[in-house]
Amino acid sequence: MEEKDQLQSRQWKSFSDRSRTMNMGTQALKKLNYPAVTMLLVLMAAWYFGAHVYNKPFVFPYFEVVMGRIGEALTDLAVLRAIGITMRRVLMGTLYGFIIGLPLGMAMGFSPLIMKTLSPFVNAVRQIPTTAWVPLAIIWFGLGDGPTLFVLALHGVFVIILNTAAGVMDINPEYYNAVKSMGAGPVEIVKDVIFPGALPGVITGIRLAMGMGWMTVV
Repeated sequence: MEEKDQLQSRQWKSFSDRSRTMNMGTQALKKLNYPAVTMLLVLMAAWYFGAHVYNKPFVFPYFEVVMGRIGEALTDLAVLRAIGITMRRVLMGTLYGFIIGLPLGMAMGFSPLIMKTLSPFVNAVRQIPTTAWVPLAIIWFGLGDGPTLFVLALHGVFVIILNTAAGVMDINPEYYNAVKSMGAGPVEIVKDVIFPGALPGVITGIRLAMGMGWMTVV
């Protein structure tokens, strides 16, 4: 009797696992962006047939050749090492920009006085092209990772500042009144109101900073 119950229990568990896996697969298919996938397939087909019709690989390389070279590159340790170094630089530059930009953005979004004081400088400096900072970065930090990390951090810090400040400014003032009425101090206000309320803006700033970092690191 006990063996029969154990067998039924194992069968039910196996059935539940299969059902859960099927549900996850169905949900993944529902979330799939079919128009984007269709467009990607159309572009790949246009590339394939267009390259063969044009028949000048030096100007318009074949799709299958490019894919083959990409596959070879992804198995080359030197290429993988270079990708790892690039990813580390982007992540470190974004991290430095986050460390600097988060407190500045929260302060600017919370205090109108700080916003009026810093916004002219932030808006002026962020208009300078990235390439203009490269010679100064090399002079200041020498060769190596220093100039790259400086330019990446500088390129991302303003995006984080602006998005964080916007997130703080979007917080309903009633939240501040509510926590103050319950005796919350400055630390509690920052921890329980400002940071959670500004979190969507902070995440958006980090995402944009990382995207811009990939363009800048080259």
